[in-house]
Amino acid sequence: MIKHGIDQDALITQFSEATAKQGEALRKAVTEATLKALQGRELTLAHIKQVLQTVAKAASTGAANNPLGAVDTEALLGKAVAGMDGALEKAVQANRRALQQMLDQGASLRETQLKKALADTEKMEDALFSSLRKAAEGADTQLERSWGEVLKAAQSKGTFTGAQATASVEQLMDGARQNLRDGRALGLRASQAMLDSYATLVSGVLIGMSDALQRGAASATEAVAAKAPAAARSRKK
Repeated sequence: MIKHGIDQDALITQFSEATAKQGEALRKAVTEATLKALQGRELTLAHIKQVLQTVAKAASTGAANNPLGAVDTEALLGKAVAGMDGALEKAVQANRRALQQMLDQGASLRETQLKKALADTEKMEDALFSSLRKAAEGADTQLERSWGEVLKAAQSKGTFTGAQATASVEQLMDGARQNLRDGRALGLRASQAMLDSYATLVSGVLIGMSDALQRGAASATEAVAAKAPAAARSRKK
């Protein structure tokens, strides 16, 4: 079943069949599925919450059906959280880049839409934690306990999403203050079109970031493949 851009059945199957040695593959699968879902819609906080809750619920259902048993449930759920955190970190970066583009064009963080965008960036880590709590609701006692431990660990150590959000907000605020010092600012009417399309702009930035990563990975693979024959000839000599 597809919900909010997530193939829940595929994720449930991955978690229900994962072995202890497949943790990293599971994390990557969650990151990719979450990113794909986020790219398919406007990157608003409401949509982000929907995607995270859907992913967390699928992970919860799959982990509950995994024959590894309760001993490894926390490890499986921990990989789900790491995967969502990785995708959400990219969403924070996309927000920062989009906001920076608008600041560079003279927009002000005092504008209502940008003030909200900045506040939503700071709330993304809380959105992740909230999705974990909701996944625990209605779960059996053991699974609820496992989610509790995973959530406690994430809150204690912090997330990449939270660290990225803090750094992004500080950087953007510094940029906004610099704009004021330089006297660069657009009137509300002049910048309204950009402001109204902010969520769409962020989605485009996120897609661009992902495409760049894929191109980079493909180039790296091609470079390795190109070096392989040369290395083989060198060994023969």
